[in-house]
Amino acid sequence: MKKVYLIHGWGGTGEGGWFDWLKNELKGKADIVAFDMPDTDNPKIDAWVGFLERNIKDIDKETWFVGHSIGCQTIIRFLENLQGNVKIAGCVFVAGWFTLKGLEKNEMHIAKPWLETSINFEKVKKHCSKFLALFSDNDPYVPLSDSKIFKEKLGANVIVKHNEEHFNAAQNIPEILDFIGD
Repeated sequence: MKKVYLIHGWGGTGEGGWFDWLKNELKGKADIVAFDMPDTDNPKIDAWVGFLERNIKDIDKETWFVGHSIGCQTIIRFLENLQGNVKIAGCVFVAGWFTLKGLEKNEMHIAKPWLETSINFEKVKKHCSKFLALFSDNDPYVPLSDSKIFKEKLGANVIVKHNEEHFNAAQNIPEILDFIGD
């Protein structure tokens, strides 16, 4: 059976909105785990990636990751650190980013390590070759140009949705189900 890990964004939780919708849609079709990441209002790379490393042990070709915002970076950095020849089924990134806009000064301090710590995308692709990246044409934080980075660095299939902002208010994202399949 498929395993789907949901990794929320900065300030978020594993509950609510489109996460609950996705859990409901996948009920009986997949084992679903939605983590509440540590210190969600002050996310740190080592803490978030380390949390996944401690809590995810059985990864295989039936494993999927779905992330929102900084959760996408967390998944990418987790895959970068995987050892051996482990392959997963795929990743879905919703409002993922490598650059940001519209942050306040105190937020920029938190985001800076995520923005400046490099990622070895070849290591990431060694463990996964199927990526979907969803963006909104009016996201107040993620420039649409980041979609090109996901395409170029990961070969991601990119979908740009209209007026979804940062997907915080989205109640469903059917493209995720289309990508993961039944």
